[in-house]
Amino acid sequence: MPLYSLQNSSICVNKMPEGPELHLASLYVNAMCAGVVFTGPVTKSEVSKSPDVPFTCEAYRISATSRGKEVKLTLTPMKSDDSKNRVKPGQADQPMEIVFRFGMSGYFRFATEDELPKHAHLRFHSKEKPCRVLSFVDTRRFGSWQPNGTWQPDRGPCIMFEYESFREKIVSHLSDRAFDRPICEALLNQKYFNGIGNYLRAEILFRLNIPPFVPARTILEGLKSEDVFENKKAVNNEIIDTKTSDGSKQKQVEGEPGDLLRLCHTVPLEVVNLGGKGYDPQKADYSDFRAWLQCYFVDGMQSIRDHNGRTMWFKGDPGPMRPKDSKAPKAKKRAEKEDDHDYTEKKKAVRSRSVNASKKKNAIKRETVTNTPKKEKDAPSNETVSKRRREVNTPQQERGETARRKKNSSAEPTTVVLVAGPQRRSERVTRQNSTHK
Repeated sequence: MPLYSLQNSSICVNKMPEGPELHLASLYVNAMCAGVVFTGPVTKSEVSKSPDVPFTCEAYRISATSRGKEVKLTLTPMKSDDSKNRVKPGQADQPMEIVFRFGMSGYFRFATEDELPKHAHLRFHSKEKPCRVLSFVDTRRFGSWQPNGTWQPDRGPCIMFEYESFREKIVSHLSDRAFDRPICEALLNQKYFNGIGNYLRAEILFRLNIPPFVPARTILEGLKSEDVFENKKAVNNEIIDTKTSDGSKQKQVEGEPGDLLRLCHTVPLEVVNLGGKGYDPQKADYSDFRAWLQCYFVDGMQSIRDHNGRTMWFKGDPGPMRPKDSKAPKAKKRAEKEDDHDYTEKKKAVRSRSVNASKKKNAIKRETVTNTPKKEKDAPSNETVSKRRREVNTPQQERGETARRKKNSSAEPTTVVLVAGPQRRSERVTRQNSTHK
């Protein structure tokens, strides 16, 4: 899922991919690649530091699945019924699984080669003509992939699709030091809440009216590992339509209120059930998601940075574990042209040197203008011109003029004033004539 940029007259939301976005990414890959045959090697951009994918095949298919904040692509070679078409040396004959983590801005895009995004760092080429490319796009390059990878063992069960295991793990590990922290910070711990991110934690705590900076263990104590309704039926994620304050409809999951673990499961499913609008960055439509938000980046809500520097949105009292001297982050003005965040260290150094050189040059200019005497700006006097001529003269010329001045001073004891131009030459001739008389 790309980095969201949701705008209207009053808000601009930057939302990094969380559990729902990665699941929507897997649905996108399955929908776009259904029936498509891919071929050749998997290629990587020159700037990417992630590993090469050692997979080459004349014909293979791609499918995807998600778990929390990870997506797994499976590359499956197509077997031919013709016994003569054996697998050539160097060609893959077994499936390969590649696990992706999206970082701050990762997403998948399926387009023609001519429409390939600038930051497409891993590419899978179709066999059709014209060729189309499934690419992993990551502007900020915080995302990664692992060939022959598996789900990270340190991540907990998926909040959306492994709900029972998710509940059981948390309820049975409440003695862990992770739950000494404020609830808003514990919710970002992927060891227990795999798939929860910044906007989800704000929405979940807001709906339960829980202050973000209260001990996590206090909130979670008393919850049971099994979640059932009064009628003993397990959570069935029934989708219902509700109306917002402006009269528009939004989808919510019906369930029993007051259970934070249940909302960690149902609130992400609400985002998934919005229909996936906004996934394709070229045809972004975030109106449904913007209408769905109740707290995150919403007018009237408060925001401060938690102990990890992440912005927490909430309403009312933040709670007793609020960071000392915590302040709301300063609002950043939106630039006319967004930074592509693709600067290398070398580019940064060159850019810094050019800026410093420009500043130094301007400072020298200002100093020159300041130290220039005011009278020099006026028309130059005869004495000034004479001085300039003497400065320009060579040493030999200066010795000649000195000798002439001594000769003239011995013949005529009057003071001689050197002037420029024809007047100076005429005075010299007059002195010579007077000497010969």
